[in-house]
Amino acid sequence: MNRGKKLDLFIGANIEDGWAQVQSERKSTLSKEILEPAKHFLMFKKEKRRGKTVTLVGDFHMPKTDIEATLKAFKMKLGCGGSYKDGWMEFQGEFKDKLRELLVERGFRFKQKH
Repeated sequence: MNRGKKLDLFIGANIEDGWAQVQSERKSTLSKEILEPAKHFLMFKKEKRRGKTVTLVGDFHMPKTDIEATLKAFKMKLGCGGSYKDGWMEFQGEFKDKLRELLVERGFRFKQKH
């Protein structure tokens, strides 16, 4: 931090009105709409978490039971760990090319350049 700059912190309370709970919306909105695999337009994200690579694929609009069964099958084929959170499948490792093949076999589509 440079000298002369003030640190701007928002604690979530307004002193004049007394304490109040901050009401903020979720960053991601989950859709209740259920789509068949051919109508999905998936995309990949790659993140580093604690120095490890995590591959994210999503945004899925399917029943949770179907997604969990699909996730379990993919984890078995790829030999990795993973989970499902907020409409995205998370895989421990870098599996973009292998995942693309598995998802295309099941009828999913991707956004351009993903």
